[in-house]
Amino acid sequence: MTETGGYEIIWNETISQIRSELDEQEFLTWFNLEFQQADEKEFTISVPSLFYQDQVRKRYQPYIEEKIKDLIGKQVSLNLVIKAKSSETPEPSSVSENYNQKQGSEAPVPGAGQSKQTGQDMTKPSPKKGHPQLRGDYSFETYVVGDNNSFAANAAQAIARNPGTAYNPFLIYGGAGLGKTHLMQAIGNYIHANTDYKVIYISAETFTNEFIASIQDTERAKAAFKNKYRYADILLIDDIHFLQIKKGTQEELFYTFNTLYDANKQMVFTCDRPVSDLKDFNDRLRSRVGRGLNVDLQPPNYETRCAILRKKAEATGITIPDDVIDLVSKNISTNVRDLESALNTLTAYAKLVGKAITVETAQQRLKDVFADRRQSNLSIEIIQRVVAEEFHLSPNDLKGKKRTQSIVYPRQLAMFIIREITEYTTTEIGQAFGGRDHTTVMHACQKIEDRIRTDPSMDSTIQSLIRSIKDYSAKS
Repeated sequence: MTETGGYEIIWNETISQIRSELDEQEFLTWFNLEFQQADEKEFTISVPSLFYQDQVRKRYQPYIEEKIKDLIGKQVSLNLVIKAKSSETPEPSSVSENYNQKQGSEAPVPGAGQSKQTGQDMTKPSPKKGHPQLRGDYSFETYVVGDNNSFAANAAQAIARNPGTAYNPFLIYGGAGLGKTHLMQAIGNYIHANTDYKVIYISAETFTNEFIASIQDTERAKAAFKNKYRYADILLIDDIHFLQIKKGTQEELFYTFNTLYDANKQMVFTCDRPVSDLKDFNDRLRSRVGRGLNVDLQPPNYETRCAILRKKAEATGITIPDDVIDLVSKNISTNVRDLESALNTLTAYAKLVGKAITVETAQQRLKDVFADRRQSNLSIEIIQRVVAEEFHLSPNDLKGKKRTQSIVYPRQLAMFIIREITEYTTTEIGQAFGGRDHTTVMHACQKIEDRIRTDPSMDSTIQSLIRSIKDYSAKS
């Protein structure tokens, strides 16, 4: 066997291992590579075009070189050359010169952080097969922008145009059903449609499960897991609050974060609270996620709720009268998910029964939602705000660590009211008050119940606050 033949065997094994680690479509797209020659310092590999050469260098060259090093025990460099039309192996420099002369004034291939479609309408991405991990209906076009989310939406569009530049990483946080995942996936869908960047979307739970599976498997499986995420161009991770107390997964994400950040690769995260409020979370990772742009999503106001319902109704093809939209918007103020649930109930009824939707129909179909004493459409944020204002405090005072009587009593009162008029669990309530344990919430509720039994004025105080909360919610 010649020396070159031996190196070709090593190259074939390298490609075999890479194929086992990558998605088949990705492998077939970017590994149209042919072995030319090699020595102990350099492998010369041909590619079909200059564009191909540029993309493989940016995306995969360090990855391939590391694979070869694992097999032969020494560092080598990868020399990517353009495949000649004749049988001769071309010189990289002369091929590049010929290519540039032929291209004249054509625009260069976008590099990291540069979109192919910079400046185009964000709501009209170029036609392309959808990303397998992203929902096709989660786009900027279907995302309704209002006062509660305009800053986040504008930032997301800026990131989609120029990933990996000014706003990296990007953290979107807020309560359930406010559109965090929609906005994150809209970024991914736009970049996927308009560039050749490798976009990966994953939930924090799935990331954790994959990491656990990899460390219980072979060394190749461990390497495959690391390479999958560390060679991404765009990494989107949903619900990073799931990573609390998971020290090993946090450590792995920390190193992945550093690799991508140093390479100017865009990262986007979602969380149900500010990253500073996460408990049992790696301080180094918290610092890095917090160093970028952090935006919060608030419950939609009345006008935005109306716009959301109209947009969703248009998509169903069923006419929803304005007075019905007004009724639903006034009675459901929590989040987009609850609005969609109500609309789905009405549209399903209209399709199955074949009747037009009227105010009377809406009141009948949604009476349990509207009349339920435990108002699921009241948010914790609204209750905290109203109670804090009543006692001349800020919501942050209620969520903070201070234990003075002037703060502890309103905090306990707010916890008690939330438990009484909403369906949040004590664990969820505790998390909304600075990550407190559920036993703290139970203790607070017990203290208020004790005061109700001994103080005749307590019940009227609570009922007055509940009325204020409902009034505030209806107006917001």
